[in-house]
Amino acid sequence: MDFDIDKLKEFSNIELLARQLVEGFITGLHKSPYHGFSVEFAEHRLYNYGESTRHIDWKVFAKTDRLYTKRYEEETNLRCFLVLDNSSSMYYPQPGYGKIRFSVLAAAALAFLLQKQRDAVGLYTFSDEIEVQTEVKSTATHVHKLLVELQKIFEGEKRSKKTNVPSVLHQIAKKIHKRSLVIIFSDMFQKTENQNEMFSALQHLKHNRHEVLLFHVNDKNTELDFDFEDRPYKFHDLETGAILKLTPTEIKKSYQTKMQAYYKELKLKCSQLKIDFVDADIHDDFDKILSAYLIKRTKMR
Repeated sequence: MDFDIDKLKEFSNIELLARQLVEGFITGLHKSPYHGFSVEFAEHRLYNYGESTRHIDWKVFAKTDRLYTKRYEEETNLRCFLVLDNSSSMYYPQPGYGKIRFSVLAAAALAFLLQKQRDAVGLYTFSDEIEVQTEVKSTATHVHKLLVELQKIFEGEKRSKKTNVPSVLHQIAKKIHKRSLVIIFSDMFQKTENQNEMFSALQHLKHNRHEVLLFHVNDKNTELDFDFEDRPYKFHDLETGAILKLTPTEIKKSYQTKMQAYYKELKLKCSQLKIDFVDADIHDDFDKILSAYLIKRTKMR
């Protein structure tokens, strides 16, 4: 389901928006020949050849020509932590604070979907330190409390908070003791000298045997492609307050080269660590986020 990120502020209820996203996504799954079966998708898993055929759901097979087995409650105890970057750079572009509002809504939809599948979910939000840390539970009451925390961010205004992704990820890796799925929403903007620290922090999460799904949140047109009109601009650093006056065409080529090199290295490192890296342009459909999660969830069974 697609939302205009610039108009999201007109909607006040994150829980309602998340429910609409998930229900629309599930409706799309019903119509998809790939997923094929009904809302019971949350109660089934793909049949692995060689295992017992005792729990195959033959009704689903008749509808889809695919083998699925019934999934029982003890098989659904996934522990998932949503990790949301709430630093100042996430409040770009203005007006609308597109990256943070996109991330909040995507995280809320995932929380709702996880609870629908009876999986446990927790939340971390951070800037240069951990700001919010919740328990990890699967109850509707708990998920409502988590969505209340996300609502506060969604309705908030621009902040002056720097980023320290490596330090925070190291802290989170130490706090999560049981094997879990860690889903990160961040623009991954960090000082160049901290690049190796970033990779070290991601490796720390994997060293503790967690599965990691990284959504690189960005406004592709301006942040990656540097697509601005050919006229003078004032560029304002949301984290340091620095202001730079220039005409974009003067640095466009060198900017694109450096950004492409950084993200190429980040994607390569994630691939080496077996971390799922997903490009999350804030103008993309939210179904891309939910699909990436379901694919990851299937791999973990």
